[in-house]
Amino acid sequence: MRPPNAEPMLPGLFRQLFPAVAGLPLGPLLTLSLRSLARRRPGLFERLGESRSACFGIDPVDLAFAFRVVPEGQRSSVRVVSKDEAARSDVQIKGPLLTLLGLLDGTLDGDAMFFSRVISISGRTEAVLALRNTIEDAELRPADLLGLHGILARCVDTGVLGALSIARRLADKNPSGAREA
Repeated sequence: MRPPNAEPMLPGLFRQLFPAVAGLPLGPLLTLSLRSLARRRPGLFERLGESRSACFGIDPVDLAFAFRVVPEGQRSSVRVVSKDEAARSDVQIKGPLLTLLGLLDGTLDGDAMFFSRVISISGRTEAVLALRNTIEDAELRPADLLGLHGILARCVDTGVLGALSIARRLADKNPSGAREA
């Protein structure tokens, strides 16, 4: 069992399956997904205000790569980058992948994760607040990001959220997944 404020890290096997090159196809796929979401729900991106043009460095600490995200509506972009390049973004958000995904799907509270030091945030705080408020109000589900509806959407949501729950339980039980000092 991990200590209460320890980061729930991906088990070592999963970390080994995702070397830096494995993330490269994610950039274009996530860009398409974000742009599709912008077409379907433009209000989400408008809510970001001036922060739409901010560059967010998202650094899953348990993966070998990071992301640079610019949420500019239909011109949004997501790039897989090195950890150093992500650190040069307007905003840096660091934490375990499962925690970052939990913030996105609403299963975890961003304030609680920040104050317990599971995630760290630096850079333009107004952009972070705008992003947090937008994500919380959006109540996004995995199917929303994929543009799915109906029974297929419910199946995807159930499958993805179930898989994340299992991964979190595995991370909780995996002492070797604890972050090394």
